[in-house]
Amino acid sequence: MSDSPDEIPYATWGERFFTTAVTTERVLAGINVLAGQPIDVGPMGVGPRKIVKVRATGSIGQAQGRKVGDAPVSFEITLPVSLEFVIDLGLDKHRFTAEIVVPLAITARSRSDLAIVLDVVAPTASQVRIDLRAQGLRASLTQHAANVEGELRRFVAKYVARELDKPYVAAARLIDVSGAIDKAISTLGPRQPDPDDVVADFDEALAAEIDSSPTLFADPELFSER
Repeated sequence: MSDSPDEIPYATWGERFFTTAVTTERVLAGINVLAGQPIDVGPMGVGPRKIVKVRATGSIGQAQGRKVGDAPVSFEITLPVSLEFVIDLGLDKHRFTAEIVVPLAITARSRSDLAIVLDVVAPTASQVRIDLRAQGLRASLTQHAANVEGELRRFVAKYVARELDKPYVAAARLIDVSGAIDKAISTLGPRQPDPDDVVADFDEALAAEIDSSPTLFADPELFSER
């Protein structure tokens, strides 16, 4: 009985290949080119008449996610962002930290050139989740924190959308299947032998032949004068 896999229709093969090529790990790798990206913004004015100034610094963390659909192949990804920022009230400054979660909806799209593109839908400001914590927060700062939270949501949503459109991120979201096949085939084709390899092969073959036929070269008749 043969242990070889069963033959399947082209369409079935294509569907299986697509789902095998577009895994959660590969999707995360495409998004995690943003990981470690520094954020340094401000001072920016917030609140009425933009009198209060905010300076924010931080970085983007490692994305996490899961596959949520097969037709189309789709994923839900969350991108964490950590920020530290200072609220400058003019006569007083107060420091906050923010742990932010940015949701991303990703769909794998097939193209006619045999490429697979990961389409990413950046979130709206209202979809961005923020956990604000203040160092030595007083009750009088609660309103300022609320004002800043809205500004941060808008900023983070806009910032992530802009980063996703950058060329290096777009390249990471492209799976060039045709290019990968061409590269793989090029390694399977015939190659010009190295001269040293040819000599070594000849020497080895001749030695094996001599060893297997000792009487051929040891026959006295071959060397007798006639």
